Amino acid sequence: MAILDEGLIPMPIWKRNLIVCWFGMLTASIGMSQIAPVLPLYIKHLGIHNTAQIEQFSGFAFGITFIMLAIFSPIWGKAADEHGRKLMLIRASLGMAVIIFSMGFVQNIYQFIGLRFLMGAVGGYSVACTTMIATQAAKEQVGWALGTLSTSMITGSLFGPMIGGYIAENFGLRNVFFVTGTLLFISFVTTILFVKETFKKECHEPIIKTRDVLKNIPNKDLILTMFVTYFMLSLALFSIEPIITVYITQLAHNTTHIALLAGLAFSASGLASIITAPKLGKISDRVGPQKVMLVALIIAGVLFIPQAFVRNPWQLIGFRFSLGLVIAGLGPSVNTLIKKITPDAVAGRIYGFNMAAGYLGVFGGAILGGQVASHLGIRYVFFTTSALLLLNALWVWLKVYKRPECNLAPEDVSEAIVSSDVTEIEPLLK
Repeated sequence: MAILDEGLIPMPIWKRNLIVCWFGMLTASIGMSQIAPVLPLYIKHLGIHNTAQIEQFSGFAFGITFIMLAIFSPIWGKAADEHGRKLMLIRASLGMAVIIFSMGFVQNIYQFIGLRFLMGAVGGYSVACTTMIATQAAKEQVGWALGTLSTSMITGSLFGPMIGGYIAENFGLRNVFFVTGTLLFISFVTTILFVKETFKKECHEPIIKTRDVLKNIPNKDLILTMFVTYFMLSLALFSIEPIITVYITQLAHNTTHIALLAGLAFSASGLASIITAPKLGKISDRVGPQKVMLVALIIAGVLFIPQAFVRNPWQLIGFRFSLGLVIAGLGPSVNTLIKKITPDAVAGRIYGFNMAAGYLGVFGGAILGGQVASHLGIRYVFFTTSALLLLNALWVWLKVYKRPECNLAPEDVSEAIVSSDVTEIEPLLK
């Protein structure tokens, strides 16, 4: 790295890309989550006044985006491998900006649901960002970089609903979409101007079919474990969301601040994760992501249990904050280990499938929480989620932590894991 005449060290390209991607993922996450508090109100504004129909359309409009994201994330991941990650960032940011801005002009519920459908289909910004940073970051700083990047999604999910609610209340429902669309357009412009990528693809290089990648990728069992772990992370976070307000109502006696307490309970884990995600990423760079992943799964599984026995909202908020401190290490650890065991030529597709697993976890978690609460009781949501995380921890211990190559020094893990059976995929990559 060259030293500037002024004595300053120029910022590495990947760090500059990290800043731009962080802002882009923040606005994309806000765009996904800002609709939560205004969705029923906007559906009513579009002419649906029957309560049952509002609930039905709200669930469908919310879920369809995540289902489409799960379907299209691997597709856009493949496109990132073939045409470059910056091009996918440009495509996704512009597409989402136009679609979300257009939501402010719809005249009926069917137009709105159609745009929600398209929003999931043109997504993929997070996949391209994660792949770019994972493949560009300095080897000894991958965990920190991915941990820092993950805080953008956490921050967006945390503040998106509050931003959406504030704009709707003070400036009107349609302006929620206009503001978010504008932010995404700014992200589109900054991506064009500031993201740098050197992507070379020989014209004679054959396109690797996705089924061949999945069939011949090294360490298929490790990759599958990462997909399941990312699914479980999303499921654990969103299994509680449908029942938080109801649970707070049961815990809070003689108070009129149910909404405020529910918001604090929902936000507590996100606030904690913002604090610890980069730090846990640095730890994973030092001791290995498989160790951080295993410890985080065990502690998170245990921390769900006392949440079923709390006696007041503040105890629940405290445990949710503690959970966020730990669970922040899961996403970056999963992405770091995927980077170590995946050839760069197919990284986009693998991250696409991993992101799809996460989106399915969001959808599945919301369904799981609601169904368990309605049939067994709210406290069993915590027991069920705890059991699933602890079972996942056992699987990680057997499939990842116990693998000899995963217990090498962190700087040797990448070479050892990939070289163990990279010959299976080398013919496809040539």
